[in-house]
Amino acid sequence: MAGTEVTNRKITLKRYVEGWPKESDLELVTTKEKLELRGEKDLIVRVLYLSCDPFLRWNMSKTQDPYAPPFAPGEPIAGYALGKVLLSSDPNFKEGDIVSGLMEWADYAHRYTQRPNSLTKVGAEGVPLSYYLGILGMPGFTAYAGFFKVCEPKKGETIYVSAAAGAVGQMVGQFAKAFGCRVVGSAGSPRKVDLLKSKFGYDEAFNYKEENDLDAALKRYCPGGIDMYFENVGGKMLDAVLLNIKDHGRIAVCGMISQYNKEEPDPIYNLTNLIKRRVKMQGFLINDYNEDVQPEFLKNVTEWYKEGKVHYVEDLAVGLEKAPAAFIGMLEGKNVGKQSVKVSDP
Repeated sequence: MAGTEVTNRKITLKRYVEGWPKESDLELVTTKEKLELRGEKDLIVRVLYLSCDPFLRWNMSKTQDPYAPPFAPGEPIAGYALGKVLLSSDPNFKEGDIVSGLMEWADYAHRYTQRPNSLTKVGAEGVPLSYYLGILGMPGFTAYAGFFKVCEPKKGETIYVSAAAGAVGQMVGQFAKAFGCRVVGSAGSPRKVDLLKSKFGYDEAFNYKEENDLDAALKRYCPGGIDMYFENVGGKMLDAVLLNIKDHGRIAVCGMISQYNKEEPDPIYNLTNLIKRRVKMQGFLINDYNEDVQPEFLKNVTEWYKEGKVHYVEDLAVGLEKAPAAFIGMLEGKNVGKQSVKVSDP
């Protein structure tokens, strides 16, 4: 295997992005390469699945944000992925291991130099492999940590989840329902709203695109007010929630996808309610919880999935060449469930 010459396709950033990204901002390039390790603790993996996640949009802008350092134009982009180890100079990994972590969007990838410690071995009987990018991956862990650790739920409380049919939202609602909360969510199509109620057990759900007045919609679906808000959207939705949040409410800020492609963010008018109602509003990253919470998360959610207590829906595109369209479609809300891309078979 070492020294074998392969054709390697990669998805590269063609130019820095301003405003809404387009498929043409990403480019599929093909190179001839030899599979050779670059030194100690290097890995070469064959990429199996890619995860399309909103945070990658930040890395496509020419910013110096330490949380999201920019990709270089002409170089491959990278995100969470699954791969099969082909070559290893790291004693912790051997040929044939299935690993999850940050990888370049390519057919073959070396260990990612910016986050070399992100890779972990995965795989359990009875769980589809691609689920380690979703329910048992970063989105599921985000939902778990955000709900149980940031929201600090109490049984009987009402939680509202925006972007509730997405990779994270579908899990938040199910965790909350199983815990004993009243669960309300919003999504962007009738099909997604039906999925929330019929598949994921949401008590109430609505299509935000059909609501002229988000404040009125939240009062209709959360008549007693909102104890917890799992924030995935930002902008006008956040402003409406601030009118309906209860005293001592909690807001877990996971994402604000409605704002990522705007040159000028939407104004927020109701922030003073954070003071008057003594609301905790906290942003979080899963890196804050990895060591303490991840083993608990993997154990519990694997068991819940095998027991049929939680369900999962993914939107799977097939072929590395489909990755740009899948990513842009995810930002536009076209996906139903977790958007991933299958690159190759294990």
